[in-house]
Amino acid sequence: MTETQEQRELSLVGKVELRIALVETDTKLETTLKTYLPPLLLKLASEHISVRNKQYKENLNPLIRHFDLLYIQQGVDRLAISDRLDLLPTLLTGFRTNYAESTNNAATVFNLLLRLLHSLDLPSRGDKEDLDLRSKLGLVESKEDAAFVALWLGKLILLTAGPVESKRGPGLSIEDVNFLCLSGKKENWTPNAGGLNLIETKVKAAKFLASGAFVEEERFLPALFASSDPNSRLSDIGDDILKRAVPAISLEDPDLLARLFRIYLGTRGVDGSLPARPPLQIKILGFLCRSKQAAEFIVQSTQIVKEGLVPVEDHSPPNRNQPIKQGLEASKLRDHVFAFTNWLARISSPAQLELFAPGLVGQLRSYIESQGWPKQSRAVGSGAGEQVSRSQAYESIGLLAAACPRMLLLDPDLDLLRWLFDSLACDSSSRDTSFSIEQALSSVMGAFGTGLSPEVEAPLTDLLVYQIGLRTGDVQGSGYEVVRSTRFVSVRFANRCLPFRNNKARWINVLAINDDGEGRNEASDEGIKGLDPYWHENLVLSPNQESGSHRGDDTTSQRFPDFKALVGQFYGPTNAQDASSTNIRRITSAKANDAASLFCRNVLIQQALTAAGTAPQIDADWEGKLGALIKNDSDARQKLRKYLVHLAGTDPNTGGPLQLLLQALFSVVSEHAEGSTGRSAECLLELCALSPDAGLSAFARKATSLRKAIYSTNYSMRVAAANVFGILASHPDFSASSLQISLSEFQQKVATWNQAVGVQVYQIHGSILATYFLISRLFQRRTSSLSKDYEDYTEVFFKVVLDIISDSREALVLESAISALTELAAYGVIKLESLPKPHSFSTIVSDLKGKANGGNEGAILALGNLAMLCVENSEDSYLNQIISVLYTLHESRQPEIQFAIGSALSSAAAGWASEVSVGRLDVGESPPPMPSREKTLPNMIHKILEDCKTTKPSLRQASVIWLLCLVQYCGHLQGIQGRLRECQAAFKGFLADHDSLNRESAARGLSFVYEKGDKDVRHALVRDLVASFTGNTAGLAGNVSDQTQLFEPGALPTGDNQSITTYKDIMSLAAEVGDPSLVYRFMSMASNNAIWSSRATFGHFGLSKILSDSSVDGYLADNPKLYPALFRYRFDANTNVRASMNEIWKALVRDSSAVIDKFFDSIMDDLLGNILGKEWRVRQACCAAIADLVQGKPLEKYEKYLNQIWTLTFKVCDDIKGSVRDAAQALARVLAGILTRSLEAGDSSAQNIDTMLKIVLPFLFSPSGLESSSKEIQVFSLSTLLDIIKSSNSKTLRPFVPNLVSHLIALLSSFENEGINYLHLNADKYGVTTQQIDDARLTGIKSSPLLEAIERCLDAIDEKTMLQLKDGLENAIKTAVGLPSKVGASRVLVSLSTRHNFIFKPHADHFLRLTRKQLLDRNDTVASAYASACGYLARLATDGEIIKVIAYSHELYFNSSDDRQRVIAGDLVHAISKHATDRFNNLATEILPFVFVAKNDPDERAGSLFKDTWNDNVGGSRAVLLYLKDIIHVASKYLDSPRWSVKHTSAIAIAECVNTLGIEISDADASLLWPSLEKAIAGKTWEGKERILKALVKFAKATKFVTSNPKVEQQIQEALASLGDFVDSREDYDMYPQVLEITEPVIRSCSDESSEMDVDAPAGGPSSKTIKEITLANALSALLQSVNPRRREEKELNSALNRSLELINTASAKGGSNLVQDIVYDAEGKLFSRMTDVGMSVELEEILEGYVRSLRASRDQVERSRLKASEVMASLVPLARKGDRIRALMGQEITNALDDERSAGVQLGLKRARKLLFD
Repeated sequence: MTETQEQRELSLVGKVELRIALVETDTKLETTLKTYLPPLLLKLASEHISVRNKQYKENLNPLIRHFDLLYIQQGVDRLAISDRLDLLPTLLTGFRTNYAESTNNAATVFNLLLRLLHSLDLPSRGDKEDLDLRSKLGLVESKEDAAFVALWLGKLILLTAGPVESKRGPGLSIEDVNFLCLSGKKENWTPNAGGLNLIETKVKAAKFLASGAFVEEERFLPALFASSDPNSRLSDIGDDILKRAVPAISLEDPDLLARLFRIYLGTRGVDGSLPARPPLQIKILGFLCRSKQAAEFIVQSTQIVKEGLVPVEDHSPPNRNQPIKQGLEASKLRDHVFAFTNWLARISSPAQLELFAPGLVGQLRSYIESQGWPKQSRAVGSGAGEQVSRSQAYESIGLLAAACPRMLLLDPDLDLLRWLFDSLACDSSSRDTSFSIEQALSSVMGAFGTGLSPEVEAPLTDLLVYQIGLRTGDVQGSGYEVVRSTRFVSVRFANRCLPFRNNKARWINVLAINDDGEGRNEASDEGIKGLDPYWHENLVLSPNQESGSHRGDDTTSQRFPDFKALVGQFYGPTNAQDASSTNIRRITSAKANDAASLFCRNVLIQQALTAAGTAPQIDADWEGKLGALIKNDSDARQKLRKYLVHLAGTDPNTGGPLQLLLQALFSVVSEHAEGSTGRSAECLLELCALSPDAGLSAFARKATSLRKAIYSTNYSMRVAAANVFGILASHPDFSASSLQISLSEFQQKVATWNQAVGVQVYQIHGSILATYFLISRLFQRRTSSLSKDYEDYTEVFFKVVLDIISDSREALVLESAISALTELAAYGVIKLESLPKPHSFSTIVSDLKGKANGGNEGAILALGNLAMLCVENSEDSYLNQIISVLYTLHESRQPEIQFAIGSALSSAAAGWASEVSVGRLDVGESPPPMPSREKTLPNMIHKILEDCKTTKPSLRQASVIWLLCLVQYCGHLQGIQGRLRECQAAFKGFLADHDSLNRESAARGLSFVYEKGDKDVRHALVRDLVASFTGNTAGLAGNVSDQTQLFEPGALPTGDNQSITTYKDIMSLAAEVGDPSLVYRFMSMASNNAIWSSRATFGHFGLSKILSDSSVDGYLADNPKLYPALFRYRFDANTNVRASMNEIWKALVRDSSAVIDKFFDSIMDDLLGNILGKEWRVRQACCAAIADLVQGKPLEKYEKYLNQIWTLTFKVCDDIKGSVRDAAQALARVLAGILTRSLEAGDSSAQNIDTMLKIVLPFLFSPSGLESSSKEIQVFSLSTLLDIIKSSNSKTLRPFVPNLVSHLIALLSSFENEGINYLHLNADKYGVTTQQIDDARLTGIKSSPLLEAIERCLDAIDEKTMLQLKDGLENAIKTAVGLPSKVGASRVLVSLSTRHNFIFKPHADHFLRLTRKQLLDRNDTVASAYASACGYLARLATDGEIIKVIAYSHELYFNSSDDRQRVIAGDLVHAISKHATDRFNNLATEILPFVFVAKNDPDERAGSLFKDTWNDNVGGSRAVLLYLKDIIHVASKYLDSPRWSVKHTSAIAIAECVNTLGIEISDADASLLWPSLEKAIAGKTWEGKERILKALVKFAKATKFVTSNPKVEQQIQEALASLGDFVDSREDYDMYPQVLEITEPVIRSCSDESSEMDVDAPAGGPSSKTIKEITLANALSALLQSVNPRRREEKELNSALNRSLELINTASAKGGSNLVQDIVYDAEGKLFSRMTDVGMSVELEEILEGYVRSLRASRDQVERSRLKASEVMASLVPLARKGDRIRALMGQEITNALDDERSAGVQLGLKRARKLLFD
């Protein structure tokens, strides 16, 4: 079989390889290679790929491959670029295998790859070529090679320039550096030696990585390295790649994390890599802080923290580089290290934390202590960065310790906690540091609040007691001075970490309240909270406690401190014999005394009631309930009395604490009366009133020490102390002598009642109080009989009391007198039959009635107590008289008065049997005797029930209150029990009353009826209540009569100062207008009012308790419709309704969450169905209810309602009622908050987020949102939208970006202040320009949150999104209205061109064409903004499109009739030059000629723009030569333009060319310039044309082209002649300087003596010499003609004349011809003729003398010239006659000339001149 060509070549290659392999010596190898290597290398050009590959790919001999690669390296640069790039697939595929076989060969291959990258032109990202690049390079099938190449490209990015001896670098081992540097070859990275440029190669590598050759997972690490590079070219590319690579990788990948840790820390050993540079470390930490799996790398994580905290003076371990520890970079790195530490503390499992947390905390403590602890050392540095790091270290310690309490906190030594407390007390580094320490302590606080063991609780308690006692300035046990109080933190720890039963914890609270200014005020508030069990229970719950009610169970008893131990802790020893040595003086403030006393009292009562099984529920009003029970509940008082008897028993171990507490309270009252608030005295009173007499013996003997308190200026103290004194002084152990002395003292003070002033009033008040308390208690203790002495005291005292009531005007004394009458009457001390004269029962009642009518509640109660003395015998009895007086007081509209009357009536009807007197009996257990009552209560209740039916408002209100009081205080008596059903009906009739007081009174009355009634009464009441609530019956609304008041007066005015109030008024109005339907309409209104009013009473005063205590559960189970309505009413606008419904909800619903979940759909349907109802309060309630309902619920629960909720919410946001709008906006904020929180949650709720955004965003942009007519809705919608954008991550936001961007651009104008447009139209009125306003608007737009939101949206785009954004952005640009939106659209284009250029580049041409159309906007600011956008777009656009833009600017500039468009053209070109400099330079030939012409625009704005552009892009004036031909072409083209501005600009541009070409212009350039210059000179005169003339002169001077071109010279000659004629005709102007500037160069040029050939002009014209002479003559003539004696001052005229004559002399001396002389003589003669009026000065005379002498030269001239010279002499005569010297000289010169002159004509002229001179 014949071999193919391919087989033969393969066989040949194989044989050559065999020969080389069999060589044994170097000599033979050299000979063999010389023979066979050339033909072998020729086979590299084989057309068969198998042959080419066999030489490299299939040959595994490293030596052969090494030589192959050497030759390839040498020859690759000689290949064509296309041939080089064909090698890329060969180099890339198999690269990993090559590396495994030979590292050196692989390094060479990699170096070849890098060289080829410089020749590789990468396609645009997203193009088809880019997408196919991976396949084209063969990396699709070789994924391992692709990843391996990407890895080494990443390592290349890490490589830094440095000496060759640098063996390793950050992130690079020795092996890596050798690989990248070809084992240390110096020339590898030395461009001058043929190597590569490292920076450029890195950039090329980064761009290659960004292409389609690699996938996101392969790019991540290289992109990470590039993004942290200090070179912005590299970091920008890295950031762009990284933004797209991050979503594609998993930060939970252990392999990836291991590589990140390895790069960050480096690798161990002398050959290992160094740690990464700080910027890269910061980047890596940012990713590690997003990975939960990072916590698994315990060793590495610990090492990161350790290295991040190495102090400056520490030395690095061997083979590790020292990280930067100072400066801004170090501070940033340390900040990220702390953030990583905190992240580990949050996400690590307990098991992981136990492994590394102790070590990290130890390192952090060491770091702080290394800075100096507790005071920071100055040697270490106390800069801002160090302070921040110190603070962060404390915070991190707190987080780690809180996350791992078992290992770090809960040890008996409490070492770390003590250290933190010591730091707080003694660390004085900064205020921020103290805040961080407090935060750390707050973090660890939770670790102690979960039920501490005794081994931990005891030392913690002792630590806190120690800390609470520290003061600023104290020296700790550790020897450091305290600089900061720890009281607040200590009391917080005590409240949250120690159980409520802990006595020392409560002692800490008292000490915190006792704070005397040390520390912060909140410590006292925290101490008060700690003494409240409800607050403590809600804050900290131990594992054995449950929230909710606690009624007398064991848990409650265990939760409170033991009373005995508590009193011992507060007040010292518990031994009764040592009671005098209490610790009361340890508490120095009255506030703390009162708090300690009150807490002990509360614990005592709670303990007593708990023992009896009747303890109240622990709630917010727990203390108030205890007080109410002891004051009003006889059963509770009796139980407490028994408990106190038990405590005060004979056993000292049980009696001690009570005695100690009483002693403490007694000491506070007797010794600290003035400083106390009176609470201690009230507690003492309560205990004395219920304690057995045996327990009060010791204090009774000291009762006189209470006198100071009785005379106190504190009202509460006086009252309580006087009452205590009455109890103790009436005690059997109080001596009789002391009693008499006390009564005498009091009597003496009382006797001066009508003379007292100031402090004496307080003493009289206290004396009266003490006297009546003492007498009444003596009477009670001694069985209603007193000794004769005491009776005398009583009579005298009683008379004084009556006198005071009758005559005193001192309110305080009068109040005490009335109270005395009340107490004496109640205890039966007063005898009605023996009243002191002149007083009688009638006068007493009359006086009290008068006081009662004035609103004195004490007088009313006195009447009631006085009635207790009266006998029930006849209708005219004293009793009926008093009751009648009380009835007459119903006119008072003060509720307090009516409740006082009700109490008085109950006392009159039942006496001590009324529960209103329960708390008054403080001596003995049986009340004093009183006359019997049988008929009074039934009669009273009957009358009041009747009065409840009246229509008189005042009596009606009074009656319901009186009925309430009677049922409350006398409901247990038979007189009320028999009529409870009637009372119930009466109360029900008030539930719908229009007066809220009546409704609330009725509601409370029903609760009392329920409590007092039997089972039937209770069930009937419950049925009525539920039926009324659900609206099924009107049973609670009562009956309507013609006098029933349905509306408040004034609510419905009729216009004649009257208003509709009653049912009768409605009927009359309906009859009057003939419309019976009015009755139903008004009644509907009244019914609605009644319904809402009645619902407001639900829950008040126990109605909810009625529902919860009855069998309501069964009813609700059958009627679940109640729940939706009840839920809605909980959010009613009426505060009373809302509070009532919440009470009912709490009573009916045991598990609120379960019920809401069960009936969620029913509740939501009800709310959505009523949110647009007719009643505003319903709409408002629905909004608030929906907001509460959706919070905390998963989206799936209400997803089907979300669309409807948003729709209805925005509708209600535009409600007519303001409060409804507020509620709707609050609902909208809740919905927005739910959405933003979901967005912040990230990928965990991605599905829900997408669903919500798809629903919400369309609404926000709809007429219900941003397009709404309501400003409030617009503002909220915008705020919500911005929050959504800010909170969304790129992945979430990306699908919505196209729509968002276009809408946000439009919103920029919509949300601009409306006043801006007015100001813009009326700018002149306010002294500003429209441009200033636009500049301010532009500044506002740049800082707008809308523009920031747009930027955030653009950050999320990718290639696919850009395609979708393209159309929307184009439409937004086309339809934008208003400056803000248009400028915003231009800013979007700028952002896309700069920050997203890779994605945007394929669309740049399209948007450049589109933007070009926006340049003609009427607003200059908008046009400038779009011009700037064009400049940025030009960066990415193709050259062809940029050329089109330049052509467009040509069109705008040269062909537009609007001057403004020339400015736009300048702005456009300048923007391209500024923002796309590289592209501009590439097209400079196309652009700069146009720029040069346009920069000469006479319009300042346009010219300056082009001038700046020219100056920015050329290096000097000679640059004009580069573009001269193009400039001339452009300028000459428009010299004939019909627009004068363009024509002038072109002409000036020609002149500018001449001026910038220097002092010599070549003939070639001159030939280009002259036709255009000639054309520019022609035509009319215009402002600025002198620049053309000057250029003409310079042109003539700088080039030989003029002399070689007769036509040009002739034109110059004619121009100078014309110039002379022109200046001669304008005698009103002085143009000498300008003419001198023009003619002097011509004169000097034409006076040049260089010999030139006289060339005849073609066609018989004048010769060149003749033209030159005429040109010189015309120049001299024009110069002389420009001298204007009339317009120049003497000095200026002399100077001009002298200068002109000098130039003439110069020209004449250099060979001026006769032609020139003749013309000059004529011009001189005219000049002297104009100077006849000029005065002669010395300077002028000298000038003329010189001139006259110069005329001697004319003697040698031809006759015609001599004749003209004589004529000049004649014209000079008038001026010469003014000076003697010049006259004499001139005469002498004429005489001499006559002597020499031969011509008769000349002689005649001279004689004529002499005659004129001397005649």
